[in-house]
Amino acid sequence: MIVHVRLFAMLRERAGHNELELELPEGSRVADALAAVADLTAGLPVVMAVNREYAAEDAPLAPGDELALIPPVSGGAGAATSPHVAVVAEPLSLDALAALVRDPRAGAVVTFQGVTREVERLDYEAYEAMALESMRQIVAAAIERHGLCAAAAEHRIGPVPLSEPSVIVAVSAPHRGEAFAGAREIIDAIKATAPIWKREVEGDEGRWVEGRRPSGA
Repeated sequence: MIVHVRLFAMLRERAGHNELELELPEGSRVADALAAVADLTAGLPVVMAVNREYAAEDAPLAPGDELALIPPVSGGAGAATSPHVAVVAEPLSLDALAALVRDPRAGAVVTFQGVTREVERLDYEAYEAMALESMRQIVAAAIERHGLCAAAAEHRIGPVPLSEPSVIVAVSAPHRGEAFAGAREIIDAIKATAPIWKREVEGDEGRWVEGRRPSGA
């Protein structure tokens, strides 16, 4: 069977294109696809996503599956059933995000923004569909676990100049303890799990920031 594998960040640069076509025997599993790209992934603790979910190596593959190789991630209106998340190329607004989580039950609103530091800019790349689903699950879990009134998160892609935010989080809760804990959990989980990568750029030079194997993979 023929399967197509999407590539991102340093793997895309190594391959020189955004996608690979693999011919695998019927009944192949994720481990077989990983073995077929071993030369490309050498030195990187990659995982495979199948249909936008992290997959175990023994997971079976079928024609038509959407595969993606996930290199180490750059750890880069609020109803609990439908939290606001976004991955956008435009500048982020912390005030606008905070407005989305305001709630008459809330006695505390906590916000966080992660900004570019020390380098001229950061270039972000994401597996957008999967990143959105990952962020949505992270925010929904934090709302439930900490009893938040609402929570929201946005991540930027593309170039983010020095001192501009690349990720923002806002939460509201009846009390400050839950609000702080919820905001901390959301940003930590996004950095550990969401398939988003960053490249540090100074002048004409750039390098992908070393990350870690995504948690939950």
